[in-house]
Amino acid sequence: MLRLLIDGHWIESADGRSIDSVNPANGKVIGSVAAAGAGEVRLAVAAARRAFEGWEAVPGRERAALLRAIADGVEVRRDALAALETRDNGKPLAESFGDVDDTIACFRFYAGLADDLDGGDRAVLAVPDSRFSASVETMAVGVAAQIIPWNYPLLMAAWKVAPALAAGATMVLKPSELTSLTALELGRIAQDAGLPRGVFNILTGYGGEAGMSLVEHRDVDKVAFTGSAATGAKIMAAAAPDIKNVSLELGGKSAILIFDDVDIEVAVEWIMFGVFWNQGQVCSATSRLLVDESIADRLLARLVTEVAAIRIGSGLDPDVTLGPLISAAQRDRVAGFVDRAREQGVELLAGGGVPPHLDAGFFYEPTILFQPPVDAEIWTEEVFGPVLAVRCFRTEEEAVALANCSDYGLAAAVLSRDAARCERVARAFRAGVVWINCSQPTFCEAPWGGLKRSGVGRELGAWGLAQYREVKQITRYCSDTPWGWYIRPR
Repeated sequence: MLRLLIDGHWIESADGRSIDSVNPANGKVIGSVAAAGAGEVRLAVAAARRAFEGWEAVPGRERAALLRAIADGVEVRRDALAALETRDNGKPLAESFGDVDDTIACFRFYAGLADDLDGGDRAVLAVPDSRFSASVETMAVGVAAQIIPWNYPLLMAAWKVAPALAAGATMVLKPSELTSLTALELGRIAQDAGLPRGVFNILTGYGGEAGMSLVEHRDVDKVAFTGSAATGAKIMAAAAPDIKNVSLELGGKSAILIFDDVDIEVAVEWIMFGVFWNQGQVCSATSRLLVDESIADRLLARLVTEVAAIRIGSGLDPDVTLGPLISAAQRDRVAGFVDRAREQGVELLAGGGVPPHLDAGFFYEPTILFQPPVDAEIWTEEVFGPVLAVRCFRTEEEAVALANCSDYGLAAAVLSRDAARCERVARAFRAGVVWINCSQPTFCEAPWGGLKRSGVGRELGAWGLAQYREVKQITRYCSDTPWGWYIRPR
């Protein structure tokens, strides 16, 4: 059983409970992790609190050197980490390699921002009274509770751990109970890099137990969560009594708009990448396709042909581009969405079931559903699987209105050869991330997050660092003349 990382030591849970890690491609157990409880949460938060003052005082350039050392450690273990991610999560190996490379880039990017904190974090403000001067600077947020999902286990850890370390915060990371293995490896890499004890703690365990205990702990200053909107609402409520600093990166039901002037081949590629990448288990997946009715027949015929050619199987097979879903429960959840849509009369164009040749593991076919009602759950709710819902439109205004008619506002995409139209539509989208003539590319330099039920706050870029820094105003009285409000000058 893999242990918990608390205060620089690898320890077992007090009651010895464990959680099996299962390979989604075959359902076999590949290891087990400790199940932390409230006691381990208290130990980890206390360790982070003790470490905070010393870590915050470390110059930015020294924190940057440690971040770069972590990046180097990840790079050295690149092959092993990618293989472990695929065994634990199921995604194709090529995607796992991409995640590892993005993790390296993330730590190196935030190393650069940590360098910039030395001496460059104070700004002088213009105030109307010459007797005063004012400035603003930032300080580390304190102890952060970081809860990450199972769809990008290593990369989501990097998105939270790297900016927190750069900012001078300490943290307790709680990975998903379904995919904890690469997060634990990241802990070992951080130790090897020389990170001080207690700065980075890792608790594996169940979200409802270890996760909520962490959120509710009075000595946690900041909560950063990535996951479903339903769980995000519970976390926000649990953090409310202490008025904790909370950032939430939640789900989406993103639209991709295809206009009549596109190259059909190019459009089909981006449509597929937008919804089938990572088995559709992506919060920003462009799972609502809106296509101009004048090209709908041609585009959908080509799309159905290409979807039928997708190779489904174990992520360790180099020819596979669609792996298993994370668990049997998730596969059944996805199947339930599709089955209910079909019962409601929605037309099935492709997929819609478990691949007949795969009798082990948690696989589901890439699926296309046509013309669901705008109030159908397959059109309004996040499926988090390889399922595309399609509707047609006649005008640009109709397309934008359908795209924005959602409780979510994470991402949106538009494809057209008309640059002016693309810019117009991009500005009309009510979403935090917009793609023009593409879908899903993500860079650590750019902000990530959404509107409405898609969350609060932004990750990545300078905005991600700001999540772990608090703003402080400092105002000085500079005049030799006494203030003289209550006590008059003699």
